[in-house]
Amino acid sequence: MIPDKTERLRRAVCDAYSNAAIVPEGKHPFPVGRAFAESLGYPEDQLQVLPSISVDAFSGVSNVSVFAELPPGSRVLDLGCGAGLDSLIAGRRAGTDGRVVGIDFSEPMLERAHRAAVQADICNVHFCRAAGEKLPIKTGAIDVALVNGIFNLNPLRAEMFAELARVVRPGGSVYAAELILTGPLSSEVQASEENWFA
Repeated sequence: MIPDKTERLRRAVCDAYSNAAIVPEGKHPFPVGRAFAESLGYPEDQLQVLPSISVDAFSGVSNVSVFAELPPGSRVLDLGCGAGLDSLIAGRRAGTDGRVVGIDFSEPMLERAHRAAVQADICNVHFCRAAGEKLPIKTGAIDVALVNGIFNLNPLRAEMFAELARVVRPGGSVYAAELILTGPLSSEVQASEENWFA
């Protein structure tokens, strides 16, 4: 894939997710919101106690922060944190001695995540804007990484995997959920950037 096309795809994905943050109740090329989170297995009682500003703009593919093993005191990376739902859950599970950093490239999503952390009074969660293939994290600084459906949205997958391997400590864990094709796409679908979320 040529760099120009990579950048166009990145911008299109960022715009789509930013729109979901700005108007979560609008029409999007992917599911968004509380009902969708519940359909993926996020417990209703957990969603009830988290700020709606985070829950209402949720978009992922699994309840990765619910099933991941997060021992108290864990240093956690939520890569592609969006509006912060997984980060907030991880922050509570890691406890006051733990630390969670949520990284995303959509400023509107990060604004929601910041506000949600303040509303929830969860002080061990921090958010920053960065690309998944260039993380502002020291080598080996992460115990557990959560990745909820972003590999299919970034053409620089090899670089993302290399960054995860760099920042997760030896013996650490990566919990990732992703959409997987069950068969090859037609050449027409592959050629259209409009089908990136299909």
